[in-house]
Amino acid sequence: MSTAPLTTPSGLSFSSDNMAGASPRIAQAVADAALGQVLPYGNDPFTARARNKLAEVFEREVGVFPVSTGSAANGLALAALTPPWGSVLAHRDSHIHHDECGAPEFFTGGAKLVGLAGDDSKLDPDALRTAVGRRAGDVHSMQPSVMSISQATESGSVYSVAEIRELSAIAKEAGLRTHMDGARFANALVRLGVTPAEMTWKAGIDVLSFGATKNGAMTADAIVSFDPALADELAFRTKRGGQLTSKMRFQTAQLDAYLTDDLWLHNARRANAMATRLGDGLKAIPGIGLLATPQANILFCRLPAHVTEGLLAEGYAFYHDRWEEGIVRFVTAFSHTTEDIDQLLDAVRRHSV
Repeated sequence: MSTAPLTTPSGLSFSSDNMAGASPRIAQAVADAALGQVLPYGNDPFTARARNKLAEVFEREVGVFPVSTGSAANGLALAALTPPWGSVLAHRDSHIHHDECGAPEFFTGGAKLVGLAGDDSKLDPDALRTAVGRRAGDVHSMQPSVMSISQATESGSVYSVAEIRELSAIAKEAGLRTHMDGARFANALVRLGVTPAEMTWKAGIDVLSFGATKNGAMTADAIVSFDPALADELAFRTKRGGQLTSKMRFQTAQLDAYLTDDLWLHNARRANAMATRLGDGLKAIPGIGLLATPQANILFCRLPAHVTEGLLAEGYAFYHDRWEEGIVRFVTAFSHTTEDIDQLLDAVRRHSV
């Protein structure tokens, strides 16, 4: 029988923001939703409130389809945007390209993901211009159909609104639809200091995978569509994909609490601030090199092997040597404190001597 601990102390966990628990207000909202009886399949007041709040957040009517995972959000959103003979143009480092076990291809019925180049895990406009026209109209080839960007990206970089507009314009001029993987949407939003509308539909995005789980929710993400023509198809695809939950109130109660009193923005600011504090501290330690200044809540750095080994021996959790030898990724969460960050920095200093 295993004697391993069931949990890792939050101050030692930097491998993913998925390791964080839930915001207390969200946990309480789920408990409150367990009382009494309401109609199933989203015909309840919790879902109505969540949909109304998302409409307020995005300054327009939107289609809202709660799902239990980001992979489902991405796969179902892309399925509504591309035919099975289409291709999805995304950065080669993107989550949909590397970390979803073919879920986008599964949900789309065979559409092909095409990985494109770009610095800092962001699509390069020139690479996109070339890709949108590659073999277009050739019946022997997959047809470019969707551009998908991650905001924030897998390396922690953030697209500016101007960059999103430029990429969306290139895609739409060629007849492609546009998708945003917003697993860390709030982290990017507070980094830019813009409105959700400015970062999405006003910049040319058709469908957003709206992430909440990494930022304080439990099991709640959502597909947010800015195109009313997609509503029926997304509704049927969500049901067919096993994501129309009977007790949807437990998901939408989370989203309702998440959006109440700017909890989602508060959580994202905390996570981003912890990454900035960690980055500033690491830069001051001789022999430690940041690959880039963190823009959201993800930080990549180069650590000597003995420092990595020392941190692991103390119980710290983080990814290392996954991208290349000596490269470490730290991900901060809304639940981290300044004390957690300072203790990690002290440990790095001790092992760097």
